[in-house]
Amino acid sequence: MTAQLIDGNALSRQLRADVAQRAAALTARGIRPGLAVILVGDNPASAVYVRNKVKACADSGLHSVLEKHDASMTQAELLARIEALNADPAIHGILVQLPLPKHIDDHAVIEAISPLKDVDGFHVASAGALMVGEPGFKACTPYGCMKMLESIGLKDLRGQHAVVIGRSNIVGKPMAMMLLAANATVTVCHSGTTDLAHHTRQADIVVAAVGKRNVLTADRVKPGAVVIDVGMNRNDEGKLCGDVDFDGVKDVAGWITPVPGGVGPMTITMLLVNTIEAAERAR
Repeated sequence: MTAQLIDGNALSRQLRADVAQRAAALTARGIRPGLAVILVGDNPASAVYVRNKVKACADSGLHSVLEKHDASMTQAELLARIEALNADPAIHGILVQLPLPKHIDDHAVIEAISPLKDVDGFHVASAGALMVGEPGFKACTPYGCMKMLESIGLKDLRGQHAVVIGRSNIVGKPMAMMLLAANATVTVCHSGTTDLAHHTRQADIVVAAVGKRNVLTADRVKPGAVVIDVGMNRNDEGKLCGDVDFDGVKDVAGWITPVPGGVGPMTITMLLVNTIEAAERAR
């Protein structure tokens, strides 16, 4: 068996085309969807991520405002900028690129963003809405993973056993909630799980999101399972790789996401989807 690839680039193109149509419709009515992106400091990886997000906005007909600030920016100054953007009717979504300098409290910054503009889906209000099944912005990476499952015909996951490896607030926890909402039976594994393979071998769907190379190997995968690899790591040659041993697992799984070209492009795409939804709600 050789797994079929879930192509994040191809799916992203489809979803971004829809975003562009919706953006054009809003713009024609005098509402240009706007995203503010704030970058504090000079983290090279963050600079690349921000550049990609700004380009994606331009390509899809969204207006973006990029604010770059020195690492010496105080927390009070950053909170003041967020307050101003919260009040700006031309801005529908606000994204503060993480990580922030150590003297700034990430949580305080995230909570300062209006829930109506929380297009990253990190605010407590967004997390709470997801928990109880109310409308709200979904965290972009797990939201993208759900779209990938839908693209292969897995929208209602009733009867499916899904295992999430990782319990972060950004991916693991919201991923589990979205899978539950789709009727899957969900197991969350993490650093305190004593026998990871015992759980993953039973899974119809595995989402690996711990940032650790080869956390999922072929002997830990049920034949025919769907494997979603959220990890972003570097191998010994310095090449980008995920959390999954791709070469081994592809011979066991039924579907698998590649790295790169899998979940990565979907994360930015779902940011665009959230932003267009914010603009449609605000019109």
